[in-house]
Amino acid sequence: MEGDPLAVALKFGFLAVLYLFLFAVARSALRDLRGRAPAAAGAEEGTGMHAVRGGRVAATDACLVALSGAGLDIGERVDLFGGVSIGRAAEADLRIEDRYASGIHCRVYSRGNAYYVEDMNSTNGTFLNGAQLTGDAELADLDEISIGDTTFRFELAVGDDRG
Repeated sequence: MEGDPLAVALKFGFLAVLYLFLFAVARSALRDLRGRAPAAAGAEEGTGMHAVRGGRVAATDACLVALSGAGLDIGERVDLFGGVSIGRAAEADLRIEDRYASGIHCRVYSRGNAYYVEDMNSTNGTFLNGAQLTGDAELADLDEISIGDTTFRFELAVGDDRG
């Protein structure tokens, strides 16, 4: 029976419990993404920074800023959370239109409390602060990565104590 008050109340009760569950899951995920777990010594709550062994702080917020290049707006920021591959191929996380770029030209990734850039055996090479890169190299705040006519500046969104 559709008009049975008990059946209607049970349906609304089920929906209320379902929405509360989804709210709790979303809130928990948001708390994890913001790093709002109980603050460890040396970490500021809600800053995207997390304490690591030895009291050093690992930056989890960094980006590449486009300085020049085809297909990018100057000043465009690319978040590095989870790493990013750069190249001309559709499979690249960051697709650039540069005639000197390979399909997957290089990648930028984090390891431990540092970020690295790695040339992926590109034809024309990847340059870090004007020097050709062989293999991978650790990035410092404001380093410049060049791929052909395209240049990015690496920026830590929140400072750390790696210096």
